[in-house]
Amino acid sequence: MIRTRHKLALAFGGALAILAGVADARPKLTGEQQLAEMLKDRVPGKPVDCIDMPMVSSSTVIDKTAIVYQSGSTYYVQRPRVGADSLDSDDVLVTRLTSSQLCSIDTVQLHDRSTGFWRGFVGLDKFVPYTRPPKVDPAKVEPPRAEPPK
Repeated sequence: MIRTRHKLALAFGGALAILAGVADARPKLTGEQQLAEMLKDRVPGKPVDCIDMPMVSSSTVIDKTAIVYQSGSTYYVQRPRVGADSLDSDDVLVTRLTSSQLCSIDTVQLHDRSTGFWRGFVGLDKFVPYTRPPKVDPAKVEPPRAEPPK
C-alpha cells in the first residue's frame, strides 16, 4: 500500500513538472513586444524633460529597452540614450535626486538584485507620457452633415 502511494506521488510530481515545463514553453517576448503590450491602449503625448518622483507610484524595467514610470494613470516611458542594452528586469534602480524631479540629464544606477553589486548605469533622455485616449460618448457625436445639392 505504501509503495503504491509512493509511486502515485512520484507519478503525480513528474506530471506536474512536465506541465510546468509546457507552461514555460511559450516564446519569451522581446523588450519591444513587452513595451507594446504594456502601452497597447495608450497614446503618446509630447515628451517632457522631467517627472515628479513623489507622484510616481511604480517603475518597471523592460529588458534592453526602457524604464516605465507610472504616475497616476499616465505611463512615462524612458528610453535611455546611454546604456539601454544594460537594462535587466531583475535589476534594482538607484536614483540620486538633487530635487524632487527625475530629469533627462540624470543617470540611474543599476544594481544586481541578488548581490547588490553595481552593474552599470543608464543616461536618461526625455520622458514620453502615454495616456488612455478620452472615451467618446456616442450620444454627443454629431452625425455628418449632408451637403446641399448643387
